[in-house]
Amino acid sequence: MKAIVQDGYGSSDVLGLRDIETPKPGRGEVLIAVRAAALDAGVWHLMSGRPRLLRLMGYGLRAPKVRVRGREVAGRVESVGEGVTGLRPGDEVFGICEGSFAEYATASQDKLAHKPAGLPLEQAAALPISGLTALQALRDAGRVEPGQRVLVIGAAGGVGTFAVQLAKAYGAHVTGVCSTAKTELVRSLGADEAIDYTREDFADGDVPYDLILDTAGNRPLSHLRRALTPRGTLVIIGGEGGGQWLGGMDRVLRAALLNPFVRHSLKGFMASERREDLDVLKRHVEDGTLTPAIQRTCPLAGAAEAIDQLHRGEARGKILIVP
Repeated sequence: MKAIVQDGYGSSDVLGLRDIETPKPGRGEVLIAVRAAALDAGVWHLMSGRPRLLRLMGYGLRAPKVRVRGREVAGRVESVGEGVTGLRPGDEVFGICEGSFAEYATASQDKLAHKPAGLPLEQAAALPISGLTALQALRDAGRVEPGQRVLVIGAAGGVGTFAVQLAKAYGAHVTGVCSTAKTELVRSLGADEAIDYTREDFADGDVPYDLILDTAGNRPLSHLRRALTPRGTLVIIGGEGGGQWLGGMDRVLRAALLNPFVRHSLKGFMASERREDLDVLKRHVEDGTLTPAIQRTCPLAGAAEAIDQLHRGEARGKILIVP
């Protein structure tokens, strides 16, 4: 089968389209004929090996343990391993795996769900990681409530486009922060307001926010706290920049150290890959409150260029990789 493979860490030059052996499902796993995969911010980090803390977390010190990139996936079940229940060959599924930038990939049955009815299978690939992150950040970390004022920073990105829609579904007043070219997209997703950060500072507004989701940003905590109500909540989702060891995670650490001494609730956040929440996303799609925002699709051979585009901050919604 064809797949996007890397043998070492670095820029997108380390990626290559190669023919490799088709994987076989182990116990509790299924083999998926990949219809589409999607990019998320973690793909660049796993490609580059940055921050270096990732390598110490078990992803491989000198080279990635998993050589095929990609984690978000949608496709048809080709075969099932021993002990698999609830899935069978021919089922259309979406979820999370290791190595989705390929014609075939294996995934644990616990990280897959049946495709939402009415949604093209390719578009279902956009849901898993970005959708779970937005859902859990709002519902679990942010404890969003109807009537609250919610600010989504990075509202036109993969996580942000889902967060805007879900916050509206939960009854919040939503403001999205993005660049000039992306304000129309953010408004089309249901945001009550869209702030162009190149022209306006969200922290200078007269009305503060009950909840701020900062998706992969690099703004100082002091600046973000200026925009919160006295007992507002800040949820930091990932982060960019910073040193080579911690990268954007240094803000998460500073937030944890500061949190006991302020009235604000300052939280770092990492999503849990739970099948039950994939089913929640499925229901939101089926009831019309959630629609993936797809910028474009590209073939496997275009994966490296697409990763560079995402890292430069040029993506609007999700980019799909189609084998």
